[in-house]
Amino acid sequence: MKKISVAIVAFLCTTQLISAQKTAQIKTVLDAEKDYNRSVSQKGIREASLAAIDAEAIVFKPEAVSAKTYYTGIEKNTGKLTATPTIARISANGDLAFSAGSYLIRNVTDEPEYGEYLSIWRTDLSGKLKMIFSMNMQHPETKETPIVDFKEPAVIASRTINKDPFTGKNIIITTDKLFNSSLNFSSVSAYKEFLNLDSRYFFPGFEPIIGQDKILQFVSNQAISIEALNTGAGRAASSDLAYSYGKATIKKGEISNKYNYIRIWEPDKSHKWNMLVEMFSPIDEK
Repeated sequence: MKKISVAIVAFLCTTQLISAQKTAQIKTVLDAEKDYNRSVSQKGIREASLAAIDAEAIVFKPEAVSAKTYYTGIEKNTGKLTATPTIARISANGDLAFSAGSYLIRNVTDEPEYGEYLSIWRTDLSGKLKMIFSMNMQHPETKETPIVDFKEPAVIASRTINKDPFTGKNIIITTDKLFNSSLNFSSVSAYKEFLNLDSRYFFPGFEPIIGQDKILQFVSNQAISIEALNTGAGRAASSDLAYSYGKATIKKGEISNKYNYIRIWEPDKSHKWNMLVEMFSPIDEK
C-alpha cells in the first residue's frame, strides 16, 4: 500500500510539473486580439480598451500616459477601428506577448486614418492576457499585401525560468542602453549589430520596413541620426521575449523631431538579445 501511495504522489507531482511547464501557444495572443477587436465593434474604442488594459497600462498620446486615464477621458464614439495583426509572439511560459499590425479608423466627418499599431500583453493574476502598452503611428493608405509573421515559442524546457524579475529587467535595460550608446556613433552600424534578420521597423509616415537589409538601407538613405534615452523595460520569466521603451530625438539635416519608441527583443542561440521590432511615435503635436 505504501509503495502504491508513493507511486501516486510521484505521478501527481510529475503531472503538475509537466502542466506547469507547458509551452504557451501563439493562438493565445491572437485570440486576445480578436476578442479586443470584437469588443471594439460592439462597444466602441473607449469601453473595449478599458476592459482590455492592465491597471498599469501605458499609451502614447502623444506622451506616455496612463491608459486608464486616457480612455476614460475620450468620447464614447471616436470612430470605427479595424486592426489586423501581421506579427506576434508569446513567451514560452505565456506571461508576456506582443502583437503588431495595420489599423484603420473611420470617422463620419474626418478622413480615414491609416497606420500601424503595437500592443504588448502581460498576464494578470488570473492568467488572462491584458494590454500593458499601446502605441501607433500613421502612414498613407497602402495597397501592399502584408507579410504575416506568427511564430510559436520554443519549448519551455529549453529555457531557464528566471524567478527574479529585477535581474531580467536590468539585462534588457542594459542592452537597450548599449544600443542607444551605439546610435551616437553610427545609426547604421548600431542597427546592423542589434537587428534580427527578419526585424520590422515602424517609422511614422512610412509603410512597415521588413528585413535587416531593407532597414539598414532605409536608415542610410534617410541620413538620420538618433539620440535615445531608455525609460523602462520588461522580460518574460522564460527569458525568451522582452521589451524596452523610451524617448528619442531624430535629426535629419537641420530638422529635429522627438519621438517615443518601443522595442521588442528576442535572444538568439548564443543568448544575445536582438531587436525584432522597433516602433516610433511622434511626441510633437502637429
